[in-house]
Amino acid sequence: MAKAAARPKAEPKAPRPARARAPKNGTNGGLQPEPEPNEDDIRVRAYHLYLERGAADGADFDDWVTAEKQLKVAHN
Repeated sequence: MAKAAARPKAEPKAPRPARARAPKNGTNGGLQPEPEPNEDDIRVRAYHLYLERGAADGADFDDWVTAEKQLKVAHN
């Protein structure tokens, strides 16, 4: 009876980097205040509002102000 060929050993997987986890109470542990929404966050939200409106031009300022307000409310 012939022996089956030995299977090559699988290479070990690289360890996954550890993730920082926020406390369950919704705070960051009192270490530092969470930053306000930055310009990139506002820009992305304003763009999504623009798309939700059907990508109609002419309300970019209103989209920006609305995005800024929404993100600040969500932040607090």
